[in-house]
Amino acid sequence: MKRTLWSSGLSVSGDGVGVVAHAGSVGLRLLADRTGLTGGLAAAMARHSFTPVHDRGRVLVDVAVMLADGGEAIADIDVLRHQSGVLGPVASPPTVWRTLDEVTPGRLKKIAIARARTRRHVWAQLPGGVPASKVAGSDLGSDLGSDLGSTVALDVDATIVIAHSDKEHAAPTFKRTFGFHPLGVWCDNTQEFLAAKLRTGRAGSNTATDHIEVLTDAIAQVPATHRRDLLIRSDGAGASHGLLDWLTEQGQIRGRSLEYSIGFAVTEKIREAIRLVPQQVWSPATNADGGVREGGDVAELTGLLNLEKWPAGMRVIVRRERPHPGAQLSLFEETDGWRYQAFVTNTSTGQLAFLEARHRAHARVEDRIRHAKDTGLGRFPSREFAINTAWLALTMIAADLVAWTRVLALTGDAAPLASCEPKALRYRLLHVPARLTHGQRRRRLKIPETWPWATAIVAVFANIAAIPWPA
Repeated sequence: MKRTLWSSGLSVSGDGVGVVAHAGSVGLRLLADRTGLTGGLAAAMARHSFTPVHDRGRVLVDVAVMLADGGEAIADIDVLRHQSGVLGPVASPPTVWRTLDEVTPGRLKKIAIARARTRRHVWAQLPGGVPASKVAGSDLGSDLGSDLGSTVALDVDATIVIAHSDKEHAAPTFKRTFGFHPLGVWCDNTQEFLAAKLRTGRAGSNTATDHIEVLTDAIAQVPATHRRDLLIRSDGAGASHGLLDWLTEQGQIRGRSLEYSIGFAVTEKIREAIRLVPQQVWSPATNADGGVREGGDVAELTGLLNLEKWPAGMRVIVRRERPHPGAQLSLFEETDGWRYQAFVTNTSTGQLAFLEARHRAHARVEDRIRHAKDTGLGRFPSREFAINTAWLALTMIAADLVAWTRVLALTGDAAPLASCEPKALRYRLLHVPARLTHGQRRRRLKIPETWPWATAIVAVFANIAAIPWPA
């Protein structure tokens, strides 16, 4: 009986007042305002001789906040609507539908420009500068001097988003599912979702045109002062003549250093070159901490291949590793028991083990994709492709708001929340309840003092309030 005594005398009623259910999400809305994103989106959505009841920039920000807060459907905007005591009027689901329908291709370009301007302001406020991309226990670009700063690493990858109904341009995918095959680019330094392209399920994995398009958009999102030292990483889907030629051309732009690390298919010619590598040439691979990777070796194949048709300066590096029990091996791999993976790079210096570890760090993009799918990418709401494209743009904004909160606000006393993944951040910060009080012409949100992260949450709001307004 004792184990149930806690519920003795407990009753539930729906007459509570002055309570905010998702008080932490207010911080994301404040962040969008303080960084100038809300105003930029409002200007991007402005129409001549039309003044809507709900400012369209505010509507877009509210949908992005809803997605970051865990919303999955447009109807979930009601979670924000019912917090009008602190947020003021919030658009209804029909208004959100109309707003998404107003996001034309021209306005998408203006939205991208607004995002880039906001990002420039955010990066200018980063304490200590842009965080370094870490590889094998060291920072990329840390040895280049203060003039260049850290290398900005951009990871490009595609993913499958399953559609559970017949939607425009949804199609069977190469994984025998049905849906879409969007392609995106993430910044490894800050975890921002820079650019994406919504594609039909039949879209090819190594379509050079799509890769070039999203990478062009992603580089445009990087503030100009940080485009001088770029690293582009991709898996084998990016290994095409068209993309590598384009990356080589981008690296020749005056004042810019662009290096690439792209997965490469292990073809018969690669296998023939591997057979020619003497045993003593293989050197130990490096693990994520910078130590020796048990059971892994690396070697360079550049001098053993005919690369005349490929860009000048391209190197081919291969890694071999003992497979885990039960792994499926090709006939070639079964002969000696090694599993082989190759990649190409135009980096001319550095140990092979470090270059291979730098390429393997591209796997972090899988976490970025997983987080994006938890923040709107996992489900498209409309039958219309154009509205789903607008939804993808808001997914990127939602991911950026979370990333900016992490780098700008989760510092100092708020540092205990800095290591949280999006789901944990919602549980501890965004979904915290609070009491809303009024007095002396001010409103106050009171976080429960028994909440384990109450001090950190108060620090988050203080850090956001300290962000200077953009010029």
